[in-house]
Amino acid sequence: MLVDYYDIDSLLTDEQRMIRDTVRSFVESEVLPIIESHNQAMTFPMELIPKIGALGLLGPTLPEKYGCAGLDNIAYGLINQELERGDSAIRSFSSVQSSLVMYPIYAYGSEEQRMKWLPKLATGEAIGCFGLTEPDFGSNPGGMVTKAKSVSGGYVLNGAKMWITNGTLADVAVVWAKLDNDDSKSIRGFLVEKGMKGFTAPEMKGKYSLRASVTSELVFQDVELPKENLLPNVQGLKGPLGCLTQARYGISWGAIGAAMACYESSVNYAKSRVQFGKPIGGFQLVQQKLAEMLTEITKAQLLVHRLGTLKNEGKMRPEQVSLAKRNNVQMALEVARSARDLHGANGILGEYPIMRHSMNLESVNTYEGTHDIHTLVLGQDITGIAAYF
Repeated sequence: MLVDYYDIDSLLTDEQRMIRDTVRSFVESEVLPIIESHNQAMTFPMELIPKIGALGLLGPTLPEKYGCAGLDNIAYGLINQELERGDSAIRSFSSVQSSLVMYPIYAYGSEEQRMKWLPKLATGEAIGCFGLTEPDFGSNPGGMVTKAKSVSGGYVLNGAKMWITNGTLADVAVVWAKLDNDDSKSIRGFLVEKGMKGFTAPEMKGKYSLRASVTSELVFQDVELPKENLLPNVQGLKGPLGCLTQARYGISWGAIGAAMACYESSVNYAKSRVQFGKPIGGFQLVQQKLAEMLTEITKAQLLVHRLGTLKNEGKMRPEQVSLAKRNNVQMALEVARSARDLHGANGILGEYPIMRHSMNLESVNTYEGTHDIHTLVLGQDITGIAAYF
């Protein structure tokens, strides 16, 4: 069932529809049959990585020169929507690889770095992660304490990062650190490679959310980096924040996919579950829940389509992405909670996707900027006054 009450499908190009339908079919055949067992076991389905790469879903907006698909931003959004309709863990893997690893290597890296890493990352032969958040610095990344020191022939890196998707799996980590002093203007990006002496990436256990995703710490103890592992073309917070804008854009689409999955399950359940002699879909309160879900999903779809159009035109602002991420993740959380209520006791079972999406969205609501932080971003844009200093 394609949730499209306002015929947004007619706004898409033939290529965009083909990409969406291809990813939808992949999720139906490859993700949904296995994702609940991985969720229960707290394991990531590694066997999907080469298949995701073969479909061209990693770094899909980057140039074909680097082995990427060269797609537009609406197609990229639809990819995220369909992957998260399967599970946030699958979309998170793809999103980190594409927006937080491949994008900074392409935008901020040297041509040698691009040629070394992007083709392998595009196929999934190599896996990447993004190291910004620290144990004591999340919403305030400028306070990071991870440091790099210039030495003869390169740099020495010390510090730690936390809540890192793909960290334990990664062949390369894009790590942000303060170079040679404690000023946020000194923040630089470094490529830290698996196996470098002093670099470890232990997996974080005990999560109730994103259980099918690998979440890790990154620990750097006198890690020696050659000069060529510095991203040369950006300095300061502009670098990591530029990456986060890309990731938040994808998340604003992805959250719709989670909401669609909960809505689709709710419609099917309402039509088949019989109480008091008729399907519960015949009761007013159930119809109200379904109408509210459909309304909010439709509004979110229109929002991201416009945002994608602005991005394609080079007119998108980071604050507009904050609005979309803030609205759409909150919307998806509310849809999931309403769907949980509609499914009754069955809503907590793995037989249905509701509780899995609901728990995952609690993480999506936090990462790449919390709901409250995006509220303050918008507040500053409206008033010109920063409220978080």
